[in-house]
Amino acid sequence: MASPFTLGVVFLNVLLEQLGLPLPAVPTLVVAGALAADHRLPAASLYALAVAACVLSDSAWYLAGRIYGGRVLSLLCRISLTPDSCVSQTQTSFERWGAKVLVIAKFVPGLSIMAPPLAGAVRMRFARFSAFSTLGGALWVGAALLAGVLLKSQIEQLLPQAAGIGGAAILVIVLLLGAYILFKWWERRRFYRALRMARISVGELHEQMSRDPPPVVVDVRSPTALALELRRIPGALPVPVPEVERHVGRFARDREIILYCTCPHEASAAQAARLLMNIGFSRVRPLHGGLAAWIDAGYAVEAIPVASAELPALAAAPTS
Repeated sequence: MASPFTLGVVFLNVLLEQLGLPLPAVPTLVVAGALAADHRLPAASLYALAVAACVLSDSAWYLAGRIYGGRVLSLLCRISLTPDSCVSQTQTSFERWGAKVLVIAKFVPGLSIMAPPLAGAVRMRFARFSAFSTLGGALWVGAALLAGVLLKSQIEQLLPQAAGIGGAAILVIVLLLGAYILFKWWERRRFYRALRMARISVGELHEQMSRDPPPVVVDVRSPTALALELRRIPGALPVPVPEVERHVGRFARDREIILYCTCPHEASAAQAARLLMNIGFSRVRPLHGGLAAWIDAGYAVEAIPVASAELPALAAAPTS
């Protein structure tokens, strides 16, 4: 039987990965599964500790989302290596599946780290959250450990070789991890570079809104983002990014169209602007700083009725 330190390493690896560090835990779990199949690790303790690590990290992010709301989500998107997932995938998944998305979140890159704080931000009941989170963690850990059991013979052949290589093996792992992080960073840069276009400042927009005719202001936030911030720029048309092409008839081609959101680098607004430009609109600009910059500047906002921002998929989840 392995020492508690070995189990501790598995627990710590899973915990740190689920907290957001780029320390992949699946390889560790696969090897641990093979060792458990060979009775060199206690299978029940291994499984329980790995699932506990998932639940602890998810609960920490849930509480952060509950306390800090959209701010923690914005921070995660700013530092995320997969900003495209932050901008759309998480909120879309929540709107479609509600709490059930937590069951499959750990199998989807980007969704795993964003789903728990989003659940807290939208005030999902903790009991409901923890039940789905535990189920998701149990399935994810179980799948990785089962893979180790199925690959037991191959892993047993590789382990002695890896032990013989020693420091060289560790160096290779570190280099592969570094290459992965570098690749994700390059993808992040490419994503934001694709969104570069002329922005309009909140001061310019405020001045233009006093003209006749004023620009068309479009709020492209998703229902989830609306639920997190129940205010908008006065007169803004609510058109989420996936609905932009379907509602082009609402946009006057002879007027400037200003789009805004609440995501880092105005990513959703820039995506919507590019969609409109691709179908022939030329006077389209995202609002620099989005709704947060407008509010910080002290300009007027109007309240959004709670009913219009309610999330259908979460309607069955009462708040506490």
